[in-house]
Amino acid sequence: METILSLKDLTKKYGALTAVDSLSFTIEKGNVYGILGPNGSGKSTTLGMVLNVVNKTSGEFAWFGGNTETHEALKKVGAIIEHPNFYPYMTAVQNLALVCKIKDVSRDKIEEKLEIVNLLDRKDSKFKTFSLGMKQRLAIASALLNDPEILILDEPTNGLDPQGIHQIREIIRKIAAGGTTILLASHLLDEVEKVCSHVVIIRNGKKLYSGPVDAINASHGFFELQAKNMQLLQDLLIAHPGIENVTEKENVVTAILKEPMEAEAINEYLFEKGLSLSYLVKRKESLEEQFLELTNETPAA
Repeated sequence: METILSLKDLTKKYGALTAVDSLSFTIEKGNVYGILGPNGSGKSTTLGMVLNVVNKTSGEFAWFGGNTETHEALKKVGAIIEHPNFYPYMTAVQNLALVCKIKDVSRDKIEEKLEIVNLLDRKDSKFKTFSLGMKQRLAIASALLNDPEILILDEPTNGLDPQGIHQIREIIRKIAAGGTTILLASHLLDEVEKVCSHVVIIRNGKKLYSGPVDAINASHGFFELQAKNMQLLQDLLIAHPGIENVTEKENVVTAILKEPMEAEAINEYLFEKGLSLSYLVKRKESLEEQFLELTNETPAA
């Protein structure tokens, strides 16, 4: 599979503050990647470095296998890392024509890109009449004018209402279906779960997880158990080959599974060992719970 972008130990320090700490991951062609983390985790700084608008402190990054100079490589990249910046009294078409002139690309595809972001019917409307969601969609159209191999979006749904969020997500899916690789930064788990195939989770500039979205949610779940003899319960669970980890909290034993197992099987195993359970339930952590656990965040009340 073709590598679009690779990072190796990429680091950015601002004095004593390390904003990005030895970050390494690879982006392969044709996937939708999310850089996911709480606000202030280093997502935007990471994008800034690979786009050459923030100077790296150390480490390396390479576009398209490292065979192209960064300046030339960025001609094949479309990016929105700040709020849309267009002239308010110019129409959508006029603003995009200006972008074409700056990027030195043909104006032929302006209407095609406006259609992708569902703004063709507003092509002659002035930018100042656009809603926040429409402004963001016009920015995406402008980033697509050079037919980029990868589209980079920094918090693409920030500040939008539910309808605007839905529209942006549908556009991202449409662009990805056309074969364009996408990298988006977000602090919204829901966003990454719904539109991304792969995720890089970072906190305080450090990578906590990198891989397919499905894989982070591929745990086999866990049992919560109680018995009259809690010590024997723990001992028997620790001895079971299908149990990965056993903990006790507030008189409930939690047993993390290392392989698929049903409640009936563990109940039968313990009964054969002479232990009767007073409580048994099987649970599976949601992706949200795993994300909060990874980033040490507390769910909102």
